[in-house]
Amino acid sequence: MGRADARRALAQESRRAAKSGGIRRLFTWKKLLGTFFGIVLLGMGAFGALYLYVDVPAANAMAERQSNVYKYSDGTVLARTGKGVNRQIVDLDEVPKKVQHAFVAAENKTFYKDQGVDLKGTTRALLSTVSGKGKQGGSTITQQYVKNYYLTQDPTVSRKLKELVISLKIDQQKSKDEILAGYINTAYYGRGASGIQAAAQAYYGVDAKDLNVSQGAYLASLLQAPSQYDWNSATPTGKKLVKERWAYTLRNMVEMDWLTESEKAKLKFAYPQKPKPAAGMEGQTGYLVEAANKELEKQGVTEEDREAGGWTFTLTVDKKRQQALEKAVDDQLESKLDREGSKVDATVQAGATSVDPKTGKVVALYGGEDYIKHYISNATRQDYQPASTFKPLVLASALENESTTQDGSLIGLNTVYDGTSKRPVVGSDTPFSPQNEDDRSYGPISVQRAMNSSVNSVFAQMIVDVTPSAAKQTALDLGVPDKNFPERPAVSLGTMNASTWDMAGAYATLDNHGRKVTPHILQSAEHRDRTVNPEKPKREQAISRASADTVTKALTGVVDAGSGSAANTSAYDAAGKTGTSEDNKSAWFAGYTPELTTVVALFGEGDGGRKQVSLTGTANSGRANGGGFPARIWADYTLGALGGGSGKTFDLQDVERGEVPAPPTPSDTPSEEPTESEEPTPSDTPSETPSETPSESPSSSAPPTDSPTVTTPPTSPELPPQPGEDDGQPGERPGGNGLFGE
Repeated sequence: MGRADARRALAQESRRAAKSGGIRRLFTWKKLLGTFFGIVLLGMGAFGALYLYVDVPAANAMAERQSNVYKYSDGTVLARTGKGVNRQIVDLDEVPKKVQHAFVAAENKTFYKDQGVDLKGTTRALLSTVSGKGKQGGSTITQQYVKNYYLTQDPTVSRKLKELVISLKIDQQKSKDEILAGYINTAYYGRGASGIQAAAQAYYGVDAKDLNVSQGAYLASLLQAPSQYDWNSATPTGKKLVKERWAYTLRNMVEMDWLTESEKAKLKFAYPQKPKPAAGMEGQTGYLVEAANKELEKQGVTEEDREAGGWTFTLTVDKKRQQALEKAVDDQLESKLDREGSKVDATVQAGATSVDPKTGKVVALYGGEDYIKHYISNATRQDYQPASTFKPLVLASALENESTTQDGSLIGLNTVYDGTSKRPVVGSDTPFSPQNEDDRSYGPISVQRAMNSSVNSVFAQMIVDVTPSAAKQTALDLGVPDKNFPERPAVSLGTMNASTWDMAGAYATLDNHGRKVTPHILQSAEHRDRTVNPEKPKREQAISRASADTVTKALTGVVDAGSGSAANTSAYDAAGKTGTSEDNKSAWFAGYTPELTTVVALFGEGDGGRKQVSLTGTANSGRANGGGFPARIWADYTLGALGGGSGKTFDLQDVERGEVPAPPTPSDTPSEEPTESEEPTPSDTPSETPSETPSESPSSSAPPTDSPTVTTPPTSPELPPQPGEDDGQPGERPGGNGLFGE
C-alpha cells in the first residue's frame, strides 16, 4: 500500500471514530436517564393536572333510574314499573356476606386492599382501545362501579382516563362496602335486570337477601358476559364457560378464606329458572297499579315522586283471592260472551271490588277484560248508576232516623207499604210514580218482602217518609260519593253515580255492624330514603249496630228467597241486593258474608266508553239483571275466596222488626184481596184506595196475630212535573220515563 493510500485509510478511520464518539456523547447514560425522568415527570405533571381537572361527577341518569315494585300482600311481585329500567337498589347488609364475597372473588380478589385501580389492566385497555381492538377487561370493581354509575360504556381513551382518575378519588372518598354496594346495584345481569335484587328475582325468583352461595356465584359469573352466560339461552360453549367461571369464583373464595374446601365440595351448580316475560300492565295488573297510584296521591306520594323510582309498594290484594275473582268472571261471564260476533256482547264491561269488612283492605279487584285493551277501570269508575243496590241504604236511613210512615208507624221489616206499580208517592213536593220491574203490582207488602223482590214503589215512598236529604246524609256517612246526587224521591232507585269500590265500602260498613269501613288498597310504601305510612281509615260508627244488623237481616232474605237467589248456597251465610238500572245499562249484585264484602257490576259501554248502552241480550240471555251474571260471578268468587265455604254466621243484634198496629175494624176490611200465596198481578192503574189490611202475612219473624200498617196513597189525580223538577233523572215524573229494574 502506498503512502497516499495509507493516508486516505487513516483519514476515513478518523472520521468514523469522530462520528462514533459524537453519538456516544449524545446518548450517554446520564442523558438517557434524564430524558426518562423528564418524560415521567411530564407524565406525572399531566396526570396531576388531569387529577385536579377531573371532578367526581353526579351520577349518570341511567344509574339513578330505578323501577318501582308493586307487590301482593304476601310479598310476591305483581309488577315493576318506571322508565323502562328493572332495578331496585338494596343496602349491602341485605345481601348475604358469602354472596358479597362471591362478587369480589369473581371480579377483583384484591378489592379490599387495592387503591381502586389496576394500572396494568387500564394500560392494556388503553392500548387495546388505541389500536382499535375494542374493549379489554382488567378493571377493578371500583373502576367498573365508576363506569356504571358516573360515566358511560363508551370505549374511548378519554372515558378510560376519566375512569382512572375518578376511581382513585372514589376510593379515597367512599368505603369499600359503599363501593361494592354501588357496583352490585348498578351492574347489568341480563334478562333486563339491573342490580342484584332484580337479578335475584329474574334468575331465581327470590329476593337478594335469600340468595345462597351457589346462586351468588352464578350471578357474579354472569357479569363477564350476561347474554352469553344465561343458562337458558347459552350455547354449549357458553354453558361450559359459565360453569368454569362459577367454579373459578368458588376456588378464589377458598383461596381468600371466604369459603372452606369442604363447603365448596358440597355446592352444586345453581341452575336458574326459565326467564319470565317482564311484568307489564296487561290483564288486571294495570288496574291494580292504577288503584294503588290513586291512593298514593291521597297519601302525599305524587306522580313525580313515583317517577323518580326506587319504591316498593305492597298492596292489600290477596293473590289467591285475586285469582279467584278473575276466574269467576271468566267462567261465569267471559266464557259465555261472543265479543267478536255479537254487538251487544262487545259492549259488556265487568267490574268488581272485594273488601275485608273488618279492615277495609281491598283483597281483590276486577277492572275489566284487559288494562291494555280497556284503560277505564270498571272497579272504580263512577259514571254509572248503582240502581237498586241503594235501597238498603234507604232502609238504613229510615231505621237510623227512626222514621215513620205517613200514618205515623215506625218503619221496620214488618211495616207494610203499598206495592202498586206506578203508585204516586205521598208527601213529596216532587211528583214521582215509579214503575216496578215488569210493571208488576204487589198490593200491600211488607218491607222485608219488598226488599226481596226489589219493589220500586215501596222504596220511593219510604225515602219520602225518611226525607231524601236524611237518606242522602246516611248514604254519605256510609261511603257513597256525592256525585249527581239530588235530594229527590228518584234517588231511592239509585240514580246517583257510584263505583263498585264505593258500594263495597258502604256494604262493608253494614257488614261491620255499622262501623265505618273505608276501602283501601295500599298496605305500605317504602323507599330507601323515605317511608310512607298509609293513613289509617277512621273507624267511627256510621250508623248504629241495630240499624246495620236490621238491614243485614233484610238482605239475607234477598239471598234466601228473593232476587239474589243465584248467590244462595249452603256453603256460607250471605246477605245481598240486586240492582238493575233504567234501560238495563248497568246490572249489580252487592253482597257480603261475615268475612267478605264484594260488589260485582256489569256496564253497557258503547262508542269507546263515551256512551252507555243497554245490556239486554247479553250472551243471548235476555235482560241482564243483577240477579243473573253479577250474582253468579259473586257466588262463584265468594265460594273460591272462602276456600270452599265458611261456617261463620251473622251475629245480629237488636233487629228492628217494625211496628205492627192493632187489627183494623171489620168495616175497613175489603172482602176480596189477593192472599200471600197468590202472585202479584200486573196493573197499569194504581189503586186509589188500597186496603188497610195486608194481602200477605207478616214475615216469619213477626207476631202472627197482628196486622201491619199500610201507607195510603193520595186520592187526587197524578200531578204533572213541576217547573224545574224534570232534570233528566230517570223516572222523576209520574209514571216514570222507562223501565226500572229490581
